[in-house]
Formats: sequence, structure tokens, C-alpha cells
Amino acid sequence: MLAPTRIYVKALRSVKEAGVRIKACSHITGGGFYENVPRMLPEGKQAVIRKDSYEVPSIFKLMAKKGQVEEKMMYNTYNMGLGMVLAVDPADVDKTMEAIKAAGETPYVVGEIKDGEKGVTLC
Repeated sequence: MLAPTRIYVKALRSVKEAGVRIKACSHITGGGFYENVPRMLPEGKQAVIRKDSYEVPSIFKLMAKKGQVEEKMMYNTYNMGLGMVLAVDPADVDKTMEAIKAAGETPYVVGEIKDGEKGVTLC
């Protein structure tokens, strides 16, 4: 919890060098998903994030349990293990994943961008 903020420039450069156009990105910091992800979205678009698409680190599970913190508050306060979210064209997902892995990070496909009210839906 007290580790310095991670910088993702190496991964982002790798994606760019792979020829992928990053349509949007969000560094998930204080404010979690609900405050950070909408900043990358245009009006009329929403991010749908599947909570089961990656393993939430055990520290967040422990904090929620011991602190009796509701799940929505956890996702509104912490990054829950995802420090950066990118939006790319569906055709570029595999190339993006490989580029991020080559940069030494562990990527996940966690959701999609859909038409709808601007914001985030966690399901």
C-alpha cells in the first residue's frame, strides 16, 4: 500500500511501437475506477468492466473484510490491482497484450467500451 506509484511508460511505448493506436487510457489512482475511468470516455460511452477478469490482490480482500468496507467503496477508492486501463480497437487486443507482456507487465482484458451513459459499470 505504501509503494511508489508505478509508471507505465515502458508498456505504453511498447504498445505504440507495436503499431497499436491507444484510443484512451486511465491511470487508476485515488478515486479508483468510478472516478478515473470516466475521464477517458467521451459522452455517450461507458466502460463495462468484468470483476472476474483478473484476480484481485489479497491485500484488497483483507482490507475490505477487516475494515468492513463495501465492495463499491473499495472500487471507488483503490485500483484493486489494476494500475492502468487502456482502450484499444478489438482487432488490436492480441497485439496490445503481447506488447505489454514484452514490456514486463501482466495485462488483462477486463471489459469493453459500449454505447450508454458516460461512466463505469462493474459486473
